[in-house]
Amino acid sequence: MKVRRIVANIDTQDIAAARRFYQDVLGLDVLMDMGWIATYGSQETMTVQISFMAEGGSGTPVPDLSIEVDDVDAALDAMKSAGFAIEYGPADEPWGVRRFYVRDPFGRLVNILSHR
Repeated sequence: MKVRRIVANIDTQDIAAARRFYQDVLGLDVLMDMGWIATYGSQETMTVQISFMAEGGSGTPVPDLSIEVDDVDAALDAMKSAGFAIEYGPADEPWGVRRFYVRDPFGRLVNILSHR
């Protein structure tokens, strides 16, 4: 048996609110929209990972999601331009990532990062 995919499921009564953050700002594609569920994703080949954490590193809280992007500073600018408040960073972390924290429309803490 092999794990093929891991999907994060976020509970909300406002499915449409995801579009602005995940599609408009982060650039993810709509893979499925059935009204009661909207799935965003990418055709990029990705590795399967799940992390268990006691803290978020550098004294930060544990984020709900981590999203790796190719240009963290462009993502930071896009989030700020869209009016999303940055809760941490940007920071160059000693384990080799540049990242920032932002809350999505559902209050989930999202760690957006790039490997240096």
